Amino acid sequence: MINIHEIYQSIQGESTLVGVPCTFVRLAGCPLRCTYCDTLQAIPFDSGKSMAIDDVVAQVSAWNNPLVLVTGGEPLAQKSCIDLLQKLLATGITVQLETSGALDISTVPVAVRKVVDIKTPGSSEEKRNRWENLQYLQAHDEIKFVLSNQADYAWAKRVIDERLQDTSATILLSPCWGALNPEDLCAWILRDKLPVRMQLQMHKVIWGAEKTGV
Repeated sequence: MINIHEIYQSIQGESTLVGVPCTFVRLAGCPLRCTYCDTLQAIPFDSGKSMAIDDVVAQVSAWNNPLVLVTGGEPLAQKSCIDLLQKLLATGITVQLETSGALDISTVPVAVRKVVDIKTPGSSEEKRNRWENLQYLQAHDEIKFVLSNQADYAWAKRVIDERLQDTSATILLSPCWGALNPEDLCAWILRDKLPVRMQLQMHKVIWGAEKTGV
């Protein structure tokens, strides 16, 4: 069994797979309290309903999208998340996991495409970063920084210089919606020649920042 906040289908709005039709499996519960959290409704662990993992996989299979994203909340806060990931992989579709990086990712199946959200100072959860996780990242994985201001950008640049020089994972810089002007982030990246990929949250561009379940 696993506690599910919601399951829905949309397009992937972020990551290197942006625009791909995707089934979203949002798990309930998160131990972090990021200042910019846009899924506050999924923070309580009792915000969802308990489902059999096989039923979750059956719903994902029925929609037959080429991609499934397991997200939260913080999905790895539920121990049964690993079982869910393994069973989703067995269906043959591409599986992504979005995690805060505050919890151990060493048991996540290698075939899962991990998106690790490194917490910047602007998130107020910088202390939760589990740097040991970086050693488990593969070339198909991604490291995401959500930037609230120029200080966050400078901090992320230092992390890239000091910790990520040898990573094979894609590095994503994402301006916090409504807080950081994307034009400014573009200018800083071009100025500093950073080896990163900038991203916007496409789903918010299409449906607006307040729309849920899209």
